[in-house]
Amino acid sequence: MKRLSGWDAILLYTETPTVHMHTLKLAVIDLSGLEEGRKFGIDEFRQVIHRRLYKLEPFRYELVDIPFKFHHPMWRENCEVDIEYHVRPWRVDPPGGRRELDKAVGRIASTPLDRSRPLWEMYFIEGLAGGRIAVLGKIHHALADGVASANLLARGMDLQAGPDERDSYPTDPPPSKAELVRTAFADHMRQIGRIPSVMSYTAKGLQRVRRSPKKLSPELTRPFTPPPSFMNHRIDGQRKFATATLALADIKQTAKHLGVTINDMVLAISAGALRELSVKYDGHADHPLLASVPVSFDFSPDRISGNYFSGVMMTVPIQLADPLERVRAVHEAASDAKDTHHLMGPELVSRWSAYMPQAPTEKLFRWLAEKDGQNKILNLPISNVPGPREPGRVGGALVTEIYSVGPLTTGSGLNITVWSYVDQLNISVLSDGSTLEDPHELTDAMIDAFVEIRRAAGLSEELTVVESAMAQ
Repeated sequence: MKRLSGWDAILLYTETPTVHMHTLKLAVIDLSGLEEGRKFGIDEFRQVIHRRLYKLEPFRYELVDIPFKFHHPMWRENCEVDIEYHVRPWRVDPPGGRRELDKAVGRIASTPLDRSRPLWEMYFIEGLAGGRIAVLGKIHHALADGVASANLLARGMDLQAGPDERDSYPTDPPPSKAELVRTAFADHMRQIGRIPSVMSYTAKGLQRVRRSPKKLSPELTRPFTPPPSFMNHRIDGQRKFATATLALADIKQTAKHLGVTINDMVLAISAGALRELSVKYDGHADHPLLASVPVSFDFSPDRISGNYFSGVMMTVPIQLADPLERVRAVHEAASDAKDTHHLMGPELVSRWSAYMPQAPTEKLFRWLAEKDGQNKILNLPISNVPGPREPGRVGGALVTEIYSVGPLTTGSGLNITVWSYVDQLNISVLSDGSTLEDPHELTDAMIDAFVEIRRAAGLSEELTVVESAMAQ
């Protein structure tokens, strides 16, 4: 048994009937390289997952609530796993291209996870063109952040050393109510003892901010007044999903030519696309948006669970018509946001989250989710996560593509998540049912924005075709 950290627990408490807090990890797998006559279907895949449960410890975590919600819930670390329940078959509509797969992922994402079971599901998706299948992991954010998910994925694909495969594993008995209350009381005492260090950490951060010569932009000094946008409203429970693939070499070439980072390029591409959609849906794009960009403070390659990140608030300059001005503005905004983030202390929010009581926090987010209005903190989250650099295999079959996306937040109907994999930069967009009729509007706009940047920079507008990826 182990206690959820405050940050893990917050990601659990913010879930409502329309705000699902699971993340999605999608792997496209080419079966053509398997030995002739070898079958790899749902039964074989279930066997692979069962044999690797030792390597995938969070998949054996079961959520245990504390009586009277006296403290954050706990994980029962070694519980029974019903493989047939958690690993499910799915078939996409013909002709089995990118759009048909994206539609299937959206349907799967539209239902929450069952909290009475380990908080994950995996879908074995057949019917794809070109002799491929896909595997979709649906994992609650309380289990793992982006870095932990990447490590978990690498371990599942044999990219990371771990225990040998086994047919069985020991399980632990569920705890008694008395044990849960007793350990909760002891943990509360320890948390009370940590208050002076948390207050000291906060005070030192405030002192660094006061002494810093940097002045925050007006947008970041008013974090509770993001500009109204078509994406900010009471979101519904439906999810729509869209993907696109760019060549990582094209991104690196453009970033190097302009003297910026890959992360700057992702943000600039997002800014250009969001400008196009804001003009279309709002009739204007005259004010920068506010985005939360997750930044991890624990990059340990062995960590496969837990959340060790903060959301860095930064402006997304959609008001700038010139693409190169947007790139420069994004670079400066990202630099300022990182400086401010480190001045305050990267663990500030996660340390204070330990003191958020469960019942009032859950009620607050349920009220906010039903409130008709825009998100009062941010317009949308934009993530960029470095994924595996070596191609992975599952059951001997080559993983050709990986996509990932985080959840929607209360009052925000869009999420943009980018994962790199080998030679690819893979874009994922998640929306609710009412923000966009087709989320491919945004992925298409992101490709157009990248071409626009390259054109303005004097680089070739012809993008490298990623042969290993699904047709765009």
